[in-house]
Amino acid sequence: MKGMGVPESAHAADRPLAPPGLRALVVEDEAPLAALVGSYLERDGFEVTLIHDGLQAVTSAREVDPDVVVLDLGLPSLDGVEVCRRIRTFSDCYVVMLTARAEEIDTLIGLSVGADDYMTKPFSPRELIARITAMLRRPRATTGTPDGAEGQSFGELTIDIQGRDVSLGGELVRLTRTEFDVLAALAERPRMAFSRRQLIERVWGEAWVGDEHLVDVHVGHLRRKLGDDANQGKYVRTVRGVGYRMGTGQ
Repeated sequence: MKGMGVPESAHAADRPLAPPGLRALVVEDEAPLAALVGSYLERDGFEVTLIHDGLQAVTSAREVDPDVVVLDLGLPSLDGVEVCRRIRTFSDCYVVMLTARAEEIDTLIGLSVGADDYMTKPFSPRELIARITAMLRRPRATTGTPDGAEGQSFGELTIDIQGRDVSLGGELVRLTRTEFDVLAALAERPRMAFSRRQLIERVWGEAWVGDEHLVDVHVGHLRRKLGDDANQGKYVRTVRGVGYRMGTGQ
């Protein structure tokens, strides 16, 4: 089938299981592929809704309130980028973008509107489910912070680790879960320069495989939301030849 890898048998013993009670929205116009992905998710305990149209996907995302959305880039009525953009106005669910085109621009456009990860067709359904379950179960970037710890401040930027809130000049900044995790990882060790791979392992997990420039896209999105830029590096500073570290806020 188009967009699908070689069919695989799913064995509960060798697949990671998702936490119970999670909801998944699969948005894919190829019905057989949507059904295959949905069946794998259901075997892992997800409540699954299948949608084949972009506009319907936005409506369903409001109704279902999913924990994760598997979102194809090429959809009728609205493409995946616009669907993701609209979902991000009311939900911080995880979004995994699927694309049949490997050109870098598709990946960058998809991630710039808030997708957390991406996969290029054809793909292994088992790998997709493994990524999703690892993403949902991954330890947050701040597991070492004791209960009751005060928020960290960098100039006008305050990061409330326990409450998972970020404010700038007293105004709340809306971040996706992954954007918050990247920022929290940097803030947890503000004097450390993290390589892309270190941030991948800290936020996405050690088993994650893909283009490490994924980090750059999320950092760029963070900077836009914080009114920062690469040259100034007021809150997120580029360390040449290494990666990123927190700025002082000055």
